[in-house]
Amino acid sequence: MTASHRGHTADAEKPFAAFGLPGRPGTDAFWAAARTPASIPVGDGWRTLFLWRGAEAVLDFESWSPPVPLLRWEGTDCWYAEVPMPARLRVTYRVLVGDAAHADPFNPAGAGGDRSIAATPDAPPQPHWPDLGADDVLPLPRTRIRWNSDRLGGRRTVRVHPVGGGGPVVLLLDGDDWLHLHPAVTAFDAAVAAGDLPPVTLVFLPAKDREAEFGCRPALWEAVRDELLPLVGGCGVPADLDRLVVAGQSLGGLSALYAALEFPELVSRVACQSGSFWWAPGAVNLPDPLGGTVGGAIVERLRRGADLSRLRCAFDVGEHERPMLPHCELTETLTEEAGATVRVSRSASGHDRAGWRHALLRDVAWALG
Repeated sequence: MTASHRGHTADAEKPFAAFGLPGRPGTDAFWAAARTPASIPVGDGWRTLFLWRGAEAVLDFESWSPPVPLLRWEGTDCWYAEVPMPARLRVTYRVLVGDAAHADPFNPAGAGGDRSIAATPDAPPQPHWPDLGADDVLPLPRTRIRWNSDRLGGRRTVRVHPVGGGGPVVLLLDGDDWLHLHPAVTAFDAAVAAGDLPPVTLVFLPAKDREAEFGCRPALWEAVRDELLPLVGGCGVPADLDRLVVAGQSLGGLSALYAALEFPELVSRVACQSGSFWWAPGAVNLPDPLGGTVGGAIVERLRRGADLSRLRCAFDVGEHERPMLPHCELTETLTEEAGATVRVSRSASGHDRAGWRHALLRDVAWALG
């Protein structure tokens, strides 16, 4: 994707009037009114304006687009890009100035201290997820477990949060992202209060080495079964350990389905967003990791035979991450053919937590039945 070059052909007094910004770029009045991203319809998609005030900068999008350099408006402190976007897109981005990354100061929708979220006007709403600015502090659960794992090695801090008084355990893989980038505590609290989700107990599991832990290997799930869940049961927070939902994205989604295949007595409910079903041993080191056998190691395992009749598995993948779709579609089909109760959906996003977060709430509720 590339920014549009306006040059000097536009009206220098109000070059961004079509986006609702009628003032002259660089003036105090212009910056006081600046609110972006702002989109206007073009063909089947959108042209979206981004602004930056100060030095030369680059827009860095997560997974959906290569970086887009911002252009300077006529010697002012106004830098801008008009980025073509497809219909139905929600994407995380940041502004890179030299070696530093910044959230967009004109966008109230943040994701951690140095990221923002852009959504085209036709992107579906995401109820229960609040807009958070770069300076907002996300709430952290009071209950902390210091887990020193014999099987995995090393120490990690696992946070536990009872929602609505607590209930079935929802194990959030890549838990630190759901604590520090997207406010899962706030969103789950709101969803339970609204009646869209039953009371649950959230367990935020951080990853130390994602490829090593989330590849198709048993160590993580042996450690969860034998070490972590007993610690959760003894931490003083109400938690129904007999009903466990595993929620994972990307490599975490791969690991969640692997656990359902190899540890069915432990994992029978899964919420999987953009599972990395291209994964096979050594694939991450290839020039094109997604270019190997469709479905990778998981499809190979499914074709050897499995009884998944006890499994409820919700699959979601971004409609804009097209290289992932063949891997996900085959995995979805074979999982259902193995007897699982399957739900399949597509999010208005690429390979991006900004798209996964709505599916997380919806699919955890569905997995609990």
